[in-house]
Amino acid sequence: MIYQGDNIRVEFVEDGIAELQFAAAGSVNKFDQKTLEEFSQALTQLASTDGLRGVIVTSSKSTFIVGADITEFLTLFADVEQTKVWVAKASRVFDQLEDLPVPTVAAVTGFALGGGCEAALACDYRVVDTTATIGLPEVKLGLIPGFGGTMRLPRIIGPDNALELITTGKNNRPEDALKIGLVDSVVAPEKLREAALTMAKAAAAGELNWQQKRQPKLEALKANDVELTMTLVTAKGMVAAQAGKHYPAPHAAIRAIEEGARHTREEALNAENRAFVSLTQTDACKAQVGIFLADQLVKGKAKKAAKQATKEIKRAAVLGAGIMGGGIAYQSAYKGVPVVMKDIRQDALDLGMREASKILGKLVERGRLDHKKMAAVLSSITPSLLDESVKGVDIVVEAVVENPDVKGKVLAQMESVVDADTILVSNTSTISIDRLAKNLKDPSRFCGMHFFNPVHKMPLVEVIRGEHTSDETVAAVVAYAARMGKTAIVVNDCPGFLVNRVLFPYLAGFAGMVDEGVDFAGIDKVMERQFGWPMGPAYLSDVVGIDTADHCTLVMADGFPSRMPRDASSAIAKLAAAERFGQKNGKGFYNYGVDKKGRPSKEQAPEVYELLNIGDKQLSADDIIARCMVPMVNECVRCLEEGIVASAAECDMALLYGLGFPPFRGGPFRYLETVGLENFIALADKYAHLGEMYQVTDGLREMAKSGKSYLAG
Repeated sequence: MIYQGDNIRVEFVEDGIAELQFAAAGSVNKFDQKTLEEFSQALTQLASTDGLRGVIVTSSKSTFIVGADITEFLTLFADVEQTKVWVAKASRVFDQLEDLPVPTVAAVTGFALGGGCEAALACDYRVVDTTATIGLPEVKLGLIPGFGGTMRLPRIIGPDNALELITTGKNNRPEDALKIGLVDSVVAPEKLREAALTMAKAAAAGELNWQQKRQPKLEALKANDVELTMTLVTAKGMVAAQAGKHYPAPHAAIRAIEEGARHTREEALNAENRAFVSLTQTDACKAQVGIFLADQLVKGKAKKAAKQATKEIKRAAVLGAGIMGGGIAYQSAYKGVPVVMKDIRQDALDLGMREASKILGKLVERGRLDHKKMAAVLSSITPSLLDESVKGVDIVVEAVVENPDVKGKVLAQMESVVDADTILVSNTSTISIDRLAKNLKDPSRFCGMHFFNPVHKMPLVEVIRGEHTSDETVAAVVAYAARMGKTAIVVNDCPGFLVNRVLFPYLAGFAGMVDEGVDFAGIDKVMERQFGWPMGPAYLSDVVGIDTADHCTLVMADGFPSRMPRDASSAIAKLAAAERFGQKNGKGFYNYGVDKKGRPSKEQAPEVYELLNIGDKQLSADDIIARCMVPMVNECVRCLEEGIVASAAECDMALLYGLGFPPFRGGPFRYLETVGLENFIALADKYAHLGEMYQVTDGLREMAKSGKSYLAG
């Protein structure tokens, strides 16, 4: 044995060939601070080992190395000087691997991401098996590669390919990695270790010129000035168009590569270190790392639920076809759970099947699915007009019209048909689960399962626990949502649940400005371009449906009469009364149609300005953002205080996945913490005269006074 640590071991496996194996105690290998220290110690020992002729770098697990330990990041990055020391020291460990006096071969299986990819890049050769996924996804955390990725990758695959991979965070399949020279060989999983050993022995015997392979990584980038300039200009244009101003990481990656291009390894690595450290101090990095950790929390809860579930969902039913029902049926069938799609009208069933077929057809067009798989998915959806068709299913998803009386009757009828242990769920967006449960004899096996439209694209499912819902029911439904490829967040019952409850104060804040005569298109522009929402509130209202939004104001006013009263003269109510229902009928705040090329179009509607009496009142961008966002954040705080949602992190993820909250802001609680609790309270107090939804809770004031954080722990 050459070296033995808790996470790494090194030993000779053949004459002069050593194996450095990552073998962490957990489920995956990752570069936490302890592993980096052991890595350095192992490489120091190897460098002075007599008789060493070559090294293969392997994993004891089904995956290579998933990257750095992100759970350490927020604590580590809190101290900028500590971060500087850490990244400088950590990145030089990879130099130790690259500087070994013998040829090195990485044997990659499964994921080699971030630091895992950078470890492979530091080797002379890279052999991967057909299960491998290799890439540098750090920009998705608001960072750039920190262990030499911006320095080595351009020198291995060229600056153009490297810039694309690093600025997009794109992962690569084995065949694609081979085409661009990122890896040297692709083999079957059972041949990976043998192939790596063969390559190491060939290099050690002089059959492969490993010194020549290594040398470009130690020198300045070999690209002429004109070629490099054009590549950098193109990359800057692409990043400006796709990432925009709110995401500094891809811009910093370009600068690091540009600054290091004409330098040898040490100076190029210094440029990377500087850029990495500066990014760790940005709000975008803190937000995106926070998203990753919150996502891990939510997924961890889903895995726990799956283990605790006493009932497995093997066959499902959807009540109510059409666009929504068809989307739910498609998603279930596509993920391997056969489904009965039940309706009382044949034309609705036909619409539901067309919806499923349309989604699958687009996947076939893009090459992500073949016709055989498409046929198999469609054949696992059984359209039916008969109640008896749902007998024997494990779960029934009710997705009929958003009317409590209709839903109640349908659920009661289904309860009399299905088995005694069949779970019933309602895909309602606003109606109280406890109210619907009154129609059932056994409310313990009933809960809400709120999908978002379009179902196949939106990742969130709200699982709504009613007063009598059993833990077993919640666990089974969360597990079913996860199997459908969705992120399930469990919330308690209240009007609007979580996402719609906090959305409507946001829309009410917007409507209040429009009622004062502020141009809604100008508000949209600020909320999209400056705050970062994918759609401004007027456009979002059109997409949701003005009639739907107007109906929801009744529900919210009934639940929260003092905070969310209905105003029959508001912009939303006026548009609904004028039958301007949004995209669904081509006219809302905007007019919708198709352009000359047949693409969807959105245009200003002069008649709306007259209808809503839009004047020339001007508000600053800061005022517009505050008047929309203060009510939303306040309502999120109330939901947490009332126990509607279990944690601030889950609330953040719900709005990110359900509404498209700007990722670089990290969610409403991350946004609140970034603004600062004291600053937010001062801002809200400035608008408190506008109504209760602008008034912060006593709990928030107490949090600020005590210096606590909603995101701690």
